[in-house]
Amino acid sequence: MPYEPPTHSVERSIRATTGAKIIAGIDEVGRGAWAGPVTVCAAVTGLRRPPTGLTDSKLITPKRRTTLAAELEQWVTAYALGDASPAEIDELGMTAALRLAAVRALEGLPVRPDAVILDGKHDYLGGPWQVRTVIKGDQSCVAVAAASVIAKVRRDALMAELEAEAETYVPYAFAANAGYPSPVHKAALQELGPSPQHRLSWAYLDAMPRWRHLKKVRISAEAAALESGGQLGFDF
Repeated sequence: MPYEPPTHSVERSIRATTGAKIIAGIDEVGRGAWAGPVTVCAAVTGLRRPPTGLTDSKLITPKRRTTLAAELEQWVTAYALGDASPAEIDELGMTAALRLAAVRALEGLPVRPDAVILDGKHDYLGGPWQVRTVIKGDQSCVAVAAASVIAKVRRDALMAELEAEAETYVPYAFAANAGYPSPVHKAALQELGPSPQHRLSWAYLDAMPRWRHLKKVRISAEAAALESGGQLGFDF
């Protein structure tokens, strides 16, 4: 299906209205997976013309995505990745884990952005960052689309590496499904239960009586604050 290529219109608008000069696009991958980290990429692109074919990573074939990611890593002004592990997702919940991964990505950039474009309608990042949310930003904004492709390729490679390095993960076929609920992945979970890379607070365990006892129940941030005397141990 034909699609409109991303533009710098949002970046130009932010520059014109706020005076921001360095603008990072942010996108995440792995939010809906059952296993593996959630990965966030922050990319700074300036206003140059992007490589041909850039769009949301989900609209690009795996082969082309890998080639494009390599081009983008050389083309962007700067980029950095941040992860939140399955254990952190279980402990914090997805919204806080996304923020943790995004902050790690932003702090990994060689320069601090003046503003951030966040894919989607919900601002999970918040202050002190100046954030502009853009629905389908991974299709319409150059910096966000670049972050989308780089994050997807890097996380897919990480999941494939897990399978290659440890026989424990082979039955789950992480190289093929990247931790998402494919039929092979579901069958392995039913038979073997969750691995150390699985998110144990996810609802999929409710449908697996044999392994349901492993499910972790995350207490709310408010309850955790009361239990620890208001000291959560991280600044969210």
